[in-house]
Amino acid sequence: MTNVLILGANGRIARFVVAALSKQSDISQTLLVRDASKLAEVPDNARVITADVLDTAALTDAVSGQDVVYANLTGDDIDEQAKSVVAAMDSAGVSRLIFVLALGIYGEVPGAFGEWNDRMIGTELRVFAKAAEVLEASDLDYTILRPAWLDDAEDTSYEITVKGEPFKGTVVARQAVGDLIVEIIDEPTQHSRASLGIDRPNTDGDKPYFM
Repeated sequence: MTNVLILGANGRIARFVVAALSKQSDISQTLLVRDASKLAEVPDNARVITADVLDTAALTDAVSGQDVVYANLTGDDIDEQAKSVVAAMDSAGVSRLIFVLALGIYGEVPGAFGEWNDRMIGTELRVFAKAAEVLEASDLDYTILRPAWLDDAEDTSYEITVKGEPFKGTVVARQAVGDLIVEIIDEPTQHSRASLGIDRPNTDGDKPYFM
């Protein structure tokens, strides 16, 4: 049995992950949220914990006994949230972490799209970049995901780039990001201590198609 803790389990990517893991009899899910009423449904293989990620003591209790932690978090304090996650995992002796951040945190998005992306969310990227620094300075077995702009297409196609490579594409489906997260949960040795850009192939352009 693999125990998986999902932080921010009512997020739109996380919902795909929860649904996919609900079909696996060898998975036990713990869904951590601040407001349980926002959860659409709770699968038979899941339990719910209501807590704030910044409450490190409560988070440590939730992390204890888990095999994989998947963080689907956001906010202008995401760097502080990352610090709390690292501290809780260190205290609980759990190392495998999947953490979703944002594209552009390394200045890795080239060309006109990179300039547009920075104009749109450049100020917000600073705190996401700080969160990445926290994770990369830790001794955790982390995978950072940096999705392109997200859409709700029923599409699981994706391609990845690694830190140090130019980002590709402009968009990716939340479902595709969820699929990659499930693949890592199922085979947690892959993409160890890596930061991955993720996009839908053949979506290069000056900005996302829906903007």
